[in-house]
Amino acid sequence: MGLFSFIKDAGANLFGHKEEVATKSIEVINFEKAQKLMAEVTAMGLPIQDLNIVIDQDRALIFGTAPDQATKEKVILLVGNTEGIAEVDDKMEVPMAEPEAKFYTVKKGDYLSKIAKEVYGNASKYNVIFEANKPMLKDPDLIYPGQVLRIPNLD
Repeated sequence: MGLFSFIKDAGANLFGHKEEVATKSIEVINFEKAQKLMAEVTAMGLPIQDLNIVIDQDRALIFGTAPDQATKEKVILLVGNTEGIAEVDDKMEVPMAEPEAKFYTVKKGDYLSKIAKEVYGNASKYNVIFEANKPMLKDPDLIYPGQVLRIPNLD
């Protein structure tokens, strides 16, 4: 898929506050961030074989093999929707090529049915978007501006 841009100051705060890491070298900080992200991917139940994440400042490189395109895209979004990450460089592989989903950046005032109406022409398709973004989304009403969501193709 390539390189994806995210809003650096939006998303889950997995890395703590800057004051807490001020005494560590940048290499140690980047290594610890990568370890936290890999643990989060595992905790979400996203099975990536040979997962490796490398952090370089605000850029994450993701390596490994995903069982399918949807899982690959969820890992990209999980990593990118983390505060402090501005870019994700996807280096993952998928055994069988599949169509890629679109990504949508949530704007202020958005909600899933409004997004579904915009992208599918049908507000009642909000659950397709919700299901496509599990396990990162736990409630269809809990999205935030700057968050990037998977918008799968409808067959």
